[in-house]
Amino acid sequence: MTEIKDSDREIHHFRMRLSALVVLVFICFGLLVARFVWLQVVKHNQYMAQAEDNRIALVPIVPNRGLILDRNGVVLASNYSAYTLEITPSKLEANMDSVIDELSKLVTIEAKDRKRFKRLLEESKNFASVPIRTRLTDDEVARFTAQRFRFPGVEVQARLFRQYPLGEIASHVLGYIGRINQKEAKAIEEGEDAANYNGTDHIGKEGLEKSYEKQLHGVTGYEEVERSAGGRAIRTLSRTPPVPGTNLVLSIDIELQKVIEEAFGDFRGALVAIEPETGDVLAYVSRPGFDPNLFVDGIDSQSWNELNTSLDRPLMNRPLSGTYPPGSTFKPFMALAALELGKRRPEQGINDAGFYMLGGHRFNDDKPGGHGYIDMYRSIVMSCDTYYYQLGNDMGIDAISGFMRQFGFGSPTGIDLEHEKGGVLPSQEWKRERFKKNRAAQKWVGGDTISISIGQGFNSYTMLQLAHAVSTLANNGVIMKPHLVKILEDGGTKQRTLTVPKESGRIPLKQENIDIIKRAMVGVMSDQSGTGFRAFQNAGYVAGGKTGTAQVVGLKGAKYNHNMTPERLRDNALFTAFAPADKPKIAIAMVVENAGFGATYAAPIVRKALDYYLLGKRPGEKAKPVPSAAVQKEDLAVPEEAFGPHAGLPKPPGGETPGNKE
Repeated sequence: MTEIKDSDREIHHFRMRLSALVVLVFICFGLLVARFVWLQVVKHNQYMAQAEDNRIALVPIVPNRGLILDRNGVVLASNYSAYTLEITPSKLEANMDSVIDELSKLVTIEAKDRKRFKRLLEESKNFASVPIRTRLTDDEVARFTAQRFRFPGVEVQARLFRQYPLGEIASHVLGYIGRINQKEAKAIEEGEDAANYNGTDHIGKEGLEKSYEKQLHGVTGYEEVERSAGGRAIRTLSRTPPVPGTNLVLSIDIELQKVIEEAFGDFRGALVAIEPETGDVLAYVSRPGFDPNLFVDGIDSQSWNELNTSLDRPLMNRPLSGTYPPGSTFKPFMALAALELGKRRPEQGINDAGFYMLGGHRFNDDKPGGHGYIDMYRSIVMSCDTYYYQLGNDMGIDAISGFMRQFGFGSPTGIDLEHEKGGVLPSQEWKRERFKKNRAAQKWVGGDTISISIGQGFNSYTMLQLAHAVSTLANNGVIMKPHLVKILEDGGTKQRTLTVPKESGRIPLKQENIDIIKRAMVGVMSDQSGTGFRAFQNAGYVAGGKTGTAQVVGLKGAKYNHNMTPERLRDNALFTAFAPADKPKIAIAMVVENAGFGATYAAPIVRKALDYYLLGKRPGEKAKPVPSAAVQKEDLAVPEEAFGPHAGLPKPPGGETPGNKE
């Protein structure tokens, strides 16, 4: 039987399906149009920026770090370029150790390189590249480049490296740079200069490299590079060149620095030499030193352990943070205080029997039997302790402390290095604060003042402070802040800016009193009875100075025996000086740790320094003629008779110099 089809019904169903399909098509098309409008109109700017970011990369250009030069233009810190092999951990597709093993077949990678890499890896972020080898040879670069496709996440990079051509010389002045660690990276990110450190791997860690980091770093430049979809650079669209860092021209005379460091030999100690008129630091010595080149690539563990565990503490910046009792180098300032405060006249004297009694306690002079009749001049020339025992007791600690504070004792000098220690200028208030948990120890007693008066006891100052004080005295009370950087030279324009400050202030001193002290300090070097006479015979110039010997440990009444005392417990040898006496060009303070007498061990080093600086004479050479330095004693302003009848002392019987222990 034939089925009869309902054509109308089928047509209706077809039309319904067609209409639904048309509606669906229109809905889909509407969605596409809406999405198109959303992407191309509403979100146009956003996606355009993203597309540009993907197409164009901003590549930072690290600026050349500023050079560091001495006052005569000798380069002390420079830059050079070299290739490094670097690994980015986040991009590795294989185990890191196996990658390094494979790399070692192409490039020499020693055990110390692996150790340094692991240490740097701990300090770096996972996406930062870390060097496994630095300073690749051309052959090594070629071998790796040919096999680079095997090592995703490993690249050869051209880097600038810091170099310190003189090695250990002036190492504590220059400091060093090193790779930025996580703590430093966080500080940079939180600071205002974060963008300027894009692409920078190293930063100043110590010394001038750290304190002048902002100036030395320069301004980072950028390149706009167009990239393909695969990330390959196609072309450079624009370039903002970097601005090189500022060059530092130091006040240091590096040749003088070399002479002094060589003169120290194997001794430990510190020396600071300052130009009194300007505050220029001419030499800044901390012995022993270290080679700052070790830190540039990341110091290996063996070298680090040797430096960090050495009993000689080569990493310690002694002029800045090493504090010492000044010993008898304190006496000229005590004598000046006595004159200014009206406690003594220069001709007043005492009969030194070799000791001073106070409250039933006996304080011995170092010379058994004493020095006999001692006035102010002889007290400095012969370094008589008894004179200052009595003077200190008469003045009192508050008067001493108040006067010495004017010369900067017990306060940072403000030199352009970080972490300067202030030392200790004792006073009653200081002792109460120092021993606030021990009430019995808070009371100031007469014996404390006695020790302070000869530069012992609680006295504790840096050689930088002592040199600053001597420089201020030599400059007749005019205070100039010591500084190491003399000129800032713009890395781009080469424009120079002097950093020499104006005077920081003036100590209200009577010139006649200053001249009295200066003449006595000249006597230390030129009179046969002076404790520095032997070291400065036939010097060719007139200098003023003072020897000093300071105890490292208390003797508790026992007699000091240098040869029988363990080396690390022996007395420190000190010396201060200025020259030429009439118009000082240089003032020095120094200490030789655990060496003994200042006249024996410290004064000869100062003599070599002054010989070179004033006469151009190196050890073993003849002096070059420098007429302006050959100042005679009679050129000084104050007549010799102003010091009483004992100003000119004949050589004692037997030819020995009295009081020559220092």
